[in-house]
Amino acid sequence: MLVTLCIVLFLDGLDVSMIGVALPSIGAELDLSTSSLQWLVSGYILGYGGLLLLGGRTADLLGRRKVFLIALAVFALASLAGGLVDSGPLLILTRLIKGMAAAFTAPTGLSIITTNFEEGPARTKALSIYTVFGAGGYSSGLLFGGLMTGVGWRWTFLLPVPIALAALAAAYVLLPHDEQAEEGGHDLLGGVLSTAGMLLLVYTIVTAPDAGWGSARTVGSFVAAAALFTTFALVESRVRHPLIRLGILRKATLVRASLAIVAVAGSYFAWQFIVTLYLQNDLGWSPLQLALALLPVGLMVTLSALVSNRLVDRFGTGPVIAVTMSVMAVGYLLFLRLDTAPSYPTMILPALLLIGVGWIGFPAINIQATSGIHDDEQGLAAGVLQTSMQVGAAIVLAVTTALIASGSGGGTSPAAMLDAYRPGLVLAAAIALVGALVAVLGVVPRRSTRTVLEEDLEDDLAPVA
Repeated sequence: MLVTLCIVLFLDGLDVSMIGVALPSIGAELDLSTSSLQWLVSGYILGYGGLLLLGGRTADLLGRRKVFLIALAVFALASLAGGLVDSGPLLILTRLIKGMAAAFTAPTGLSIITTNFEEGPARTKALSIYTVFGAGGYSSGLLFGGLMTGVGWRWTFLLPVPIALAALAAAYVLLPHDEQAEEGGHDLLGGVLSTAGMLLLVYTIVTAPDAGWGSARTVGSFVAAAALFTTFALVESRVRHPLIRLGILRKATLVRASLAIVAVAGSYFAWQFIVTLYLQNDLGWSPLQLALALLPVGLMVTLSALVSNRLVDRFGTGPVIAVTMSVMAVGYLLFLRLDTAPSYPTMILPALLLIGVGWIGFPAINIQATSGIHDDEQGLAAGVLQTSMQVGAAIVLAVTTALIASGSGGGTSPAAMLDAYRPGLVLAAAIALVGALVAVLGVVPRRSTRTVLEEDLEDDLAPVA
């Protein structure tokens, strides 16, 4: 059972990284612009982030086995469709559907593990194995993406199909039957409002450079997105079974962890998007060359699942997050030296290794998010964190795409394209720096107002004594 669940999580990681390597080839064959290509990434993470909380709740209510099997079947069918379509919008739609399916398989698989392995060493070991498979899927996706894209980009969509079908057959046999909850309800309206608001916000940011930031369409879309989010907040405060209890957002550790994960994922996805397009489209790197070049980051993602817990046990979550994010920010700053003839050993690799250090702190972020949270809201805190990661990354990527669109038009030479891409690289570095600053401030000792007043009073009374 555990192996089956690990394979499905492996597929999720594989799917995220494989598509990144294939973007230039997809754009060339289907004649997609940079703005359209970003939807192949954003569509997946918005579908995932938008329904993640609803996915976990649905599994609890309808039965984990049933939800897992249905969602995995949808994932396989969407992968097959993605490898066969010849239309950009339809391809983006398949990515959105795959993200929605993953929003149900990921929390359901995790809950199957936690409900079938006894709390203690057995569950800890199972979750550690599960985490390594997810990280390994991301690392493998870079390599498989390069290999499959070399044959044809459609294979990046078709490769997961037989694996998903085999996992589906195994899950049908191996997953234990469970009963659906007798009480509870769905917050379908909340799920629709949050997903619609996120999609509209990203769409508005991406299309604003063409329509004009001050145009009626852009302003109206921003207002409509704000109205959707406001309505979502009102629904969550009044509905009997909300997707998210808004009061949990007052937990400082959860807020800091959410900001950290937005900085880590948002900066990296935006950075990788730019690097993939520039090195392949403008400098002529092959998909396999690019995959091998980025592989050190993927390996460090896997390493994070093996060493982060030991670091947290020794130093605590705050210092680990602060140090790893600071190193990651330095890596982005070093990468700003990128030119039209970059040396991999002296320019690209050192920056890559520093950026990869940021992912070593990723498990520590997850631990910090759920620390001090009551047992019955552990799942909610984890869902808030993952939603922050997916939605934040999508918004950062949308802003990056808008910056690229605003700066393009100066020609198609490598130098001209690098000028167009550079604001996006600066944005990635800035976001990482802000995230590092927030993390550092979170570990700086701060005296309370009461302590300061008491010390001042003691100083005043010292001469009298």
